[in-house]
Amino acid sequence: MKGYLVLENGRIFEGKLLNDCLLADGEVVFSTAMVSYQDIITDPSYYGQIVVMTYPLIGNVGFNEKSFASRDAMVKGLILREATDFPSHYEMETDLISFLNKSEIAVLTEVDTRALTRLIRSQGVMGGVITDNLDYKEWLIARAAKASQNLKGDLVQYVTRRNTMVFGHGNKRVVLLDLGTKRGVINSFVRRGCEVVAVPADTQAWEIKNLSPQGVYISDGPGDPRAIPSVIKECQALLGEIPLFGVGLGHQILALAMGGKTYRLECGHRGTNHPVRDMDNGRIFITTQNHSYAIDEDSLHGTGLQVTMRSLHDNSVEAVRHQSLPVFSVQFDPESYPGYSETGIFYDQFIEQL
Repeated sequence: MKGYLVLENGRIFEGKLLNDCLLADGEVVFSTAMVSYQDIITDPSYYGQIVVMTYPLIGNVGFNEKSFASRDAMVKGLILREATDFPSHYEMETDLISFLNKSEIAVLTEVDTRALTRLIRSQGVMGGVITDNLDYKEWLIARAAKASQNLKGDLVQYVTRRNTMVFGHGNKRVVLLDLGTKRGVINSFVRRGCEVVAVPADTQAWEIKNLSPQGVYISDGPGDPRAIPSVIKECQALLGEIPLFGVGLGHQILALAMGGKTYRLECGHRGTNHPVRDMDNGRIFITTQNHSYAIDEDSLHGTGLQVTMRSLHDNSVEAVRHQSLPVFSVQFDPESYPGYSETGIFYDQFIEQL
């Protein structure tokens, strides 16, 4: 049936609803990824967002359980130019639309995603509502604005794990502070011979120390890092005690814990094709990213943190390292498995410090 995306600035994009979900609201963002749509849909960092896929054809290889980034779908909606009618893959267990319908995720297709992406790039990320009718346009615009405001609080509480769990049986123990981690992170450590103890986001520093870890990994996750001051406080208590490695939201948390500041990007970085330069050797890495916030470089003076990598899109801070403490972090996802990332070396660098 006919469907619409109503934005908080009043713009309306027409399309076609592909499943039974008739109303959904969230923050409208875009991803430039050409692959890994299943990873995006199930990534906790996308919690509460309506994702516009800039690649025109989505769903070619269907869905399977083992490729989930987390336990379930995390997005509120999906905006596509075209969804494939005939997915095919030898590991496929279900098709894209069936999975999203089961997960109650709205799908709007046949949308001019190029025009929508240009709008977001020029005016910034904003709230939106996917709907099947425009009878109450002013109410929809107000709901879109409210959806954007609702995502400015603590989102980590909705995606962190509820209990402490152990993965692997290696000779090096890493505590993973779960702010919204993905399965691939745990697998990357286990493959490198580590025992991973994954703990909830509200775990205190003394509890982490009692687990006798050789290192602590602060995971990626959704939302504004300043909305979780308790996590910042506990990370401060770990500085200088244990080697720390932060990724994504964890990267921003570490900067705040050291006295730095963060700011909101106009339209964020989302996709599997973001180029980043290593300032030490000039090497360029193609990275996977999903974040709305970044570290304010000017605020790092006096913190002991030095910038080690920068984005080639906007020169924003992509990695930092402390000058004397065993602390470093990266803004992108360094997951390391075939076809996904070339940045798994950062896991190796962290493990060398343990």
